Amino acid sequence: MARQERAIRTRRTILEAAAAVFDERGYTAATIGEVLDRAGVSKGALYFHFRTKEEIAAGVLEEQLPITLPPQACKLQELVDSGLVLARRLQSEPLVRASVGLALDQGAMDLDRTPAFQMWINHSMQRLSEAKAQGELLPHVDAADTAELLVGTFSGVQLLSQLRCQRQDLEHRVVVMFEHFLPSIAVPAVLARLDITHDRAQRILAEHEEESAA
Repeated sequence: MARQERAIRTRRTILEAAAAVFDERGYTAATIGEVLDRAGVSKGALYFHFRTKEEIAAGVLEEQLPITLPPQACKLQELVDSGLVLARRLQSEPLVRASVGLALDQGAMDLDRTPAFQMWINHSMQRLSEAKAQGELLPHVDAADTAELLVGTFSGVQLLSQLRCQRQDLEHRVVVMFEHFLPSIAVPAVLARLDITHDRAQRILAEHEEESAA
């Protein structure tokens, strides 16, 4: 068990170091040697977990995977919660920031970043499909098209926030995004019940941590 825990910590150390290097240098310019220097681990330890720079990048990209949040009776609320929580994680978790930055790195032409976007599209489409099945969406709403629009909109909003103020206002911007986006897809009765407040993510994450500890 102790060996396994050390391996988990080493892998995390490598990913955190790689995230910092990718963020500072860009994916193309970054080298495995720089990651090794930043991580302070042996070459053998690194290659035990990752054989190539592409595998390291894939590990960083996985850090933006949605965490399992408390389920809600309203599936549109679950969609909102995912977006608000991601916004908060982008502000507080360096690995998540690096993962999103890597996915949007225009210079990383030899890195397949499609899975990162497709993961969020699939996640959103599932919530929207469940919402439609429960009668939460307006009749014209197509789950697949709406999921792609939402992911594209969120990507642009967080990028603008990054460029203007290092994402300090991101939670506010995502709240505004949902306030404009949701009236076009949600039935009025459901829209009136949605919680899109600025402290929603903090409350949901606290509940998530309590359930994880239990």
